[in-house]
Amino acid sequence: MNLSRIIERHAQFTPDRVALHCEGEDITYPQLWQRIRAATAVLSAHGVRAGDRVAWLGLNDPAMLVLLFAMARLGAMLLPLNYRLAAAEHAAILAHAEARMLVHDADHREQARALADARAMGLLASTGLDGDPAGADDAAEAGDDASAALLVYTSGTSGQPKGAVHTQAGLLWNCINATHAQDLSAGDHALTILPLFHVGGLCIQTLPALHAGGCVTLHRRFAPGPWLADVATRRPDLTVMVPATLRAVIEHPDFASTDLSSLRLIVAGSSVVPQSLIAAFHARGVPVGQVYGATETGPVSIYLRRQDAMVVPGAAGKAGLHVAVRLVDDAGIDVAPGAVGEIWIRAPNLMQGYWRDADNPSFAAGWFRSGDLARQDADGYYWVVGRSRDMIISGGENIYPAEIENLLLAHVDIAEAAVLGQPDAHWGEVAVAIVVCRPGAVLDAAAVMALLEGRIARYKLPRRILFREDLPKTALGKVQKAQLLDWVRQD
Repeated sequence: MNLSRIIERHAQFTPDRVALHCEGEDITYPQLWQRIRAATAVLSAHGVRAGDRVAWLGLNDPAMLVLLFAMARLGAMLLPLNYRLAAAEHAAILAHAEARMLVHDADHREQARALADARAMGLLASTGLDGDPAGADDAAEAGDDASAALLVYTSGTSGQPKGAVHTQAGLLWNCINATHAQDLSAGDHALTILPLFHVGGLCIQTLPALHAGGCVTLHRRFAPGPWLADVATRRPDLTVMVPATLRAVIEHPDFASTDLSSLRLIVAGSSVVPQSLIAAFHARGVPVGQVYGATETGPVSIYLRRQDAMVVPGAAGKAGLHVAVRLVDDAGIDVAPGAVGEIWIRAPNLMQGYWRDADNPSFAAGWFRSGDLARQDADGYYWVVGRSRDMIISGGENIYPAEIENLLLAHVDIAEAAVLGQPDAHWGEVAVAIVVCRPGAVLDAAAVMALLEGRIARYKLPRRILFREDLPKTALGKVQKAQLLDWVRQD
């Protein structure tokens, strides 16, 4: 079964249904299918064959989705590039992936040309994917469900980025899990604002909505005003957000007056979501569910469904429909009920492996070792407490930064907070808190410490409170703690 077949079938079943809407343009399923066929012919004429890698550099665009499905027909891999990276980072990824061609949007024409010239690789504007679909079917169907279809490089919050290889079958299994997580149907309308170069933007709702035969409204990039406007006028049922976008919407002056009643569910992901952000949407009657996963897991692995979202707010949820989850200790032994352990995942939507890195230790006997720490409560819900590498061991006691961060973020004057460990001669490590105050708010270290005193054990209290104007983040809003740690050491 080829991944692109889902578009062909929906074109037959619902020829009048809009598949994609972007910047005022509606694209029906038959129109999308014809664009995919045309792109297949164009790519084939440029020499793209099964197993090749073709990169995309651009904002959210229907052309990227056309490219993904056309590549799947050829049995080739799409390599979406994070447009926020520097040219040197793009060049390193293209070299490591041995990309054959680079397709770009109008906003990234010059960057793409420079990258292609440096590597003597093919270059194609996104408008060049439009053409005559004649011959497309002769070139197509080289790919099947075992073919690698997507090569996504991790954000590289620590160390060098790694390329996760996802097969067509893995993407389809992820759609099945996502459908169960969100009760997706052909009648649903998803609003996509996260970057499609990440699996969070591409694979939690966008591909699953198309798999279900639904409609996707694409925003080329996120801004809170247009998000609120489209919720009010286009009336989407679903959207995926991260803490940074949730906060931006809540702080927008139109948040209180915008009609949010069409939203059946907001799915949050990428990092632990502060309870204050969840509560703000719950107060408006909008459930905030969660999807836990990683680039390597597709990402849909653990999820909090709509019916549970307001019952256990902040939980990651339960293991997905076709996902096995373990919590293990440092020796790989399952931890006792209620204890904290590393999340290990086994599922058909896991990546095939890392590109050109077959011996990576992230796999253990078929299980993906996430590096994330969680506990499971008596009702089966998983609660993520942080990254194993972020855990602070002070005097032999474990400190989980997310616990302290959530307490800080609950305060009205604190916009952002991050907690990390700093080496200490006596205790081994101690906690350090970095705080970003809201505009106009004035806090000092003593006031911040007063927020925590008596609410957590004394060994968990930060030994230093530092202030910044902002926190460095990835494109999905994850705080880059490695950069913060370098800054703390220099302070």
